[in-house]
Amino acid sequence: MNICEQCRYHLKMSSSDRIELLIDRGTWDPMDEDMVSLYPIEFYSEEEPYKDRIDSYQRKTGLTKAIQTDIGQLNGIPVAIGVMDFQFMGGSMGSVVGEKIACLIEHAANQI
Repeated sequence: MNICEQCRYHLKMSSSDRIELLIDRGTWDPMDEDMVSLYPIEFYSEEEPYKDRIDSYQRKTGLTKAIQTDIGQLNGIPVAIGVMDFQFMGGSMGSVVGEKIACLIEHAANQI
């Protein structure tokens, strides 16, 4: 359960691990995976360009964004679920994360 047996501290868990723990097997099919960030503001950073940071986190986590969304089932009950992943830029919310949450809510309102 990702809990330390000595101190009862909750250990880190990726969004994929949390989904696997919560959602009924075979009912998870991520939605809106093709959404990509555009860079209209072209953030400037002396450390590393924003696009390079995104690319780095995509390689590191295997995710395209800081959130995974879908309609799945929890004990046979349809649920809309969005799971943020702190390993992807601290789970930061960019434009695509916000759009994925909005799409998830709209989809759930129409389907569930």
